[in-house]
Amino acid sequence: MKFVNLWISLILYIFSRQEYCRELQFPSPGFYTFNVISCVMDAKAVLSCPPVLWPSVLVVTWEIVLREKPPCFRAYRRDTNQTTRGNCTDKRITWASRPDENPALQVDPVAITHDGNYTCQIITSDGNFHYEYHLQVLVPPEVTLVQTEGTAVCKAAAGKPAAQISWIPERDCVSEQKPYWGNGTVTVQSTCCWGGRHVIAVSCSVSHLTGNKSLSIELDKGVRTLGFPGSDFVIILCVKFSLLLVILVFVGFLYFQRTNDCR
Repeated sequence: MKFVNLWISLILYIFSRQEYCRELQFPSPGFYTFNVISCVMDAKAVLSCPPVLWPSVLVVTWEIVLREKPPCFRAYRRDTNQTTRGNCTDKRITWASRPDENPALQVDPVAITHDGNYTCQIITSDGNFHYEYHLQVLVPPEVTLVQTEGTAVCKAAAGKPAAQISWIPERDCVSEQKPYWGNGTVTVQSTCCWGGRHVIAVSCSVSHLTGNKSLSIELDKGVRTLGFPGSDFVIILCVKFSLLLVILVFVGFLYFQRTNDCR
């Protein structure tokens, strides 16, 4: 019942703040389970320990290994009802509640520096049980779309992981990825040239694990008229031909009139 209430609270939290964590579980034979949990930055992550009979529990230990940081641990000893920790200085990583009631760990709020592995080991009189989590922090990219002289540039900046960009209408475009500030985020940029085509507006769609976004933009008038490069020349040619025809008619009229006078 307590587990069900926890999930209900988590679902309400997701829809109220549009921040969420998604978990995939990969059970293994024996006493080991591996989990992959993806959380949007600033969400709240709750990591549970293996479900065991509490009276048989002797010691609960959380080992935390974050990217580019030394390992740390938090432990609870049931017979003395004491908690200890070693090298854990991040105040956002704490027990979810009283460890003698629920030894789950919480990360609140999740930051990009919390990428890493979290392992709960429970030592019981019946054996040892392990739950390992790989926490992947998701960062939504900032999406922009600009255009100049028939070239459209769609950018998904500072996202984690890298976003994917597609265009409507489809076009062979040049895409590039650049690491952003060395913190694991990536900027993706796609550049398309629409010159010489009958295209009035274009849309770029950005696909990302945190959600999809689509932006549209109208190309400038100069771009829309590039499909008819000879129109101005044709008009000028017609005007010149008309003037020449008028001159020829006038010269012919004078010639015939002089001929009649000579008779």
